[in-house]
Amino acid sequence: MAVQPEGTPCWADAMFSDVEGAKSFYGDVLGWTFGEASSEYGNYTQAYADGKAVAAVVPPMPGQEGYSQWCLYFASQDAAATAGKIRDNGGEVLMEPMKVGEFGTMCLARDPSGVVFGLWQAGVHEGFEASPQQPGAYCWAEVFTREPERSDTFFTSVFSYTAKQMQDDAIDFRMFDIDGKTVLGRMKMTEDFPPEVPPYINVYFSVADCDDAVARATKLGGVLRFGPMDSPYGRFAALSDPQGANFSVIDITTTAGEMPQVTDVT
Repeated sequence: MAVQPEGTPCWADAMFSDVEGAKSFYGDVLGWTFGEASSEYGNYTQAYADGKAVAAVVPPMPGQEGYSQWCLYFASQDAAATAGKIRDNGGEVLMEPMKVGEFGTMCLARDPSGVVFGLWQAGVHEGFEASPQQPGAYCWAEVFTREPERSDTFFTSVFSYTAKQMQDDAIDFRMFDIDGKTVLGRMKMTEDFPPEVPPYINVYFSVADCDDAVARATKLGGVLRFGPMDSPYGRFAALSDPQGANFSVIDITTTAGEMPQVTDVT
């Protein structure tokens, strides 16, 4: 898959104290297989769906033990320049751009509302290899934030997104586009979210059958947070894995209802 335009979600990984447990869980729920751990890069282990790279799991860095969460990476043509834009727009660079061998350059950052994300400047590793339609592949992501105005201003400034707002009195939901293609959502966190849950990016993975994936996940110790629910985009559910990392599954072949009305806001 070719290098994606600046700001396109291009990779996802997660730290797990129990990497073998994570591999077993996601292998069963999403059908992933795993490559060899790369000791040179902190035992970073890639996950594959039908032989195509879709994500990675890694043991925690010192001081990060016990905290598991998926991290979404956005494509950058120049990670150092993008890191500068992050600072200029009120964000925080948590890890300066770091070259990862010939694979590429990574950077970790946080938006002004507290949402952690990554940058990936591709080398030989260009990111996701599987299309969103393939079961087990990355499909979609949403920024969950309690301060949508700050996140909206930040992401549109750093990545030059155009934005459109969903016309729905029940939720505050925005979508970000690159060249007319919607690449990211933003949801305002309501009081339904416990105060101890920090802002985060919720990553969706495609599945052939949402209900079956939920049944597998909960049987293995995952927690169902929401759904399964039908939507015009597919049948989906939000889960936490046994180590507490939030993610969602979606069957994009099972759709229901009409597409929502949206209004351009940029």
